[in-house]
Amino acid sequence: MQRVKIAPSVLSADFGRLADEVRSVCAAGADEIHVDVMDGRFVPNITIGPCVVRALREAAGGIPLDVHLMIVEPERYLEAFVEAGAAVLTVHAEASVHLHRTVTRIRELGARAGVSLNPSTPVLALEPIVGELDRVLIMTVNPGFGGQKFIEAGLRKLEQTRGLLETRGRPGWDLEVDGGVGPDNARRIVEAGASVLVAGAAVFGRGPADRGRHAERIAAIRAAAEGR
Repeated sequence: MQRVKIAPSVLSADFGRLADEVRSVCAAGADEIHVDVMDGRFVPNITIGPCVVRALREAAGGIPLDVHLMIVEPERYLEAFVEAGAAVLTVHAEASVHLHRTVTRIRELGARAGVSLNPSTPVLALEPIVGELDRVLIMTVNPGFGGQKFIEAGLRKLEQTRGLLETRGRPGWDLEVDGGVGPDNARRIVEAGASVLVAGAAVFGRGPADRGRHAERIAAIRAAAEGR
């Protein structure tokens, strides 16, 4: 089994101390930093844009930025986010009309290309494009807000996606999961096929009392994922 990557989601970080929070989780053992970009149209929330991603790239040092575009017409912003520092750029199958073109353009720009599926979108939607992908992101909550409960049906979806990637995926692919991930379910998620775990509240906590516990929380998720 490949090493599980832990990607703390800054959606649950303290935005007033965002650079410090990112530096802290990088020092605490994060493998990637997950950045949720929301436009208030594709999902009912608004977060950040390329200028903040650029600042996070500096704060993260050499840790890759995993940028997840939960926006309509993502193809209009690919260059801006890659130039800002996205190492992985993921778009939603539901949001991009010309998905093959979008994925191809991401890779032309020098980033790893990912496609995400909402909970109600079947794995079948990946079949025409799976051989072009570096990453698939399975949403196990309805996107838009952090701290939601994990949707159990996502485990079966991960299994199906893993099977598709193993038979038809390009070399070096990742299978990522986002939504309700924590020590209590990390092992089941990995057993279902995930190799990248996005964790927001489980890493950053829910308030000032949780500051300074990033290393402890990341270690707990990794230990659970690896069955230790």
